[in-house]
Amino acid sequence: MLKLPSPVGKWIPGQAQVRFGELLTPWQELGRSLIFAGPGVLWVMFFLVLPGLLLLVCSFLSRGEFGQIQLPLTLENYLRILGFGPLGWTPIYWQILGRSLLVAGVTTFFCVLLAYPLAFFIAAHPPRQRDLLLTLVVVPFWTNLVIRTYAWMVVLAPEGWPARLAAWLGWIPPQTALYPSWLAVYLGMVYTFLPYMVLPLYTAVERIDWRLAEAARDLYAKGWQVFWWVLLPQTLPGLAAGLILVGIPAFGMFVVPDLLGGSKTLLIGNVIQLQFGSSLDYPFGAALSFLVTGLTLGLIYAYSRYAGTRSLEHLV
Repeated sequence: MLKLPSPVGKWIPGQAQVRFGELLTPWQELGRSLIFAGPGVLWVMFFLVLPGLLLLVCSFLSRGEFGQIQLPLTLENYLRILGFGPLGWTPIYWQILGRSLLVAGVTTFFCVLLAYPLAFFIAAHPPRQRDLLLTLVVVPFWTNLVIRTYAWMVVLAPEGWPARLAAWLGWIPPQTALYPSWLAVYLGMVYTFLPYMVLPLYTAVERIDWRLAEAARDLYAKGWQVFWWVLLPQTLPGLAAGLILVGIPAFGMFVVPDLLGGSKTLLIGNVIQLQFGSSLDYPFGAALSFLVTGLTLGLIYAYSRYAGTRSLEHLV
């Protein structure tokens, strides 16, 4: 005897129910979920969760005499990050973490400062011209990051016009490159991550209800007031996405600081790269990587809660 489907929203074990416009039993729905979501879940498990667990286990192991990973289990790697070593306490890794957060924050700030007017500029053009301008924004993605960073080294070389202009103004000695320096690092970082801020902001700007801006102008609101109280709240989702897409990779970036900053700009990404490279200290590198991952996830969670609260406040 055929059982009638249960009411939508009420689950009765073993009985068919209307799901996604189709009459399905719980087992059939589970099978559909495994078919469509299973490959993605397996991909995340094997290439994200499992390596993270291996990294966590490795961070509690010891380094052998020749760089091999071995027992016993120890907390020495995490104590070393906190600053406790054979010669006493030192804040070096705290300073490196703080410097990395500062670089990521400054990079994100300048990306926001440049991306907002660029997003409005692109959105103000006809559709065909918008496509061309968006293509110009994503053109850097067509080239490898290392090649683009080397291109900056050529631009900032002593023969380049920026170095000659700086020398003419008396900022640097003649025949001197503008790298390695913090200026070169920030130029390379902002150049690298600017498209990640422009694209989500442009998507948000396209959806702005300009009638609200016109109403604010009719009520004698100034330009900055219109932006702060009308335009900015409507672009918060794009801004939140851009902050995450820029801030997190900038925090762990090591290619740009390594090539354009040299030993003057030692960031947490460079320290991790050294542990897995020349130092062959995999357990300590794993501890640093796991700490950075945990800190990054914590910042994402905190910011998502804050952004969600702010969005609800603006809606109310």
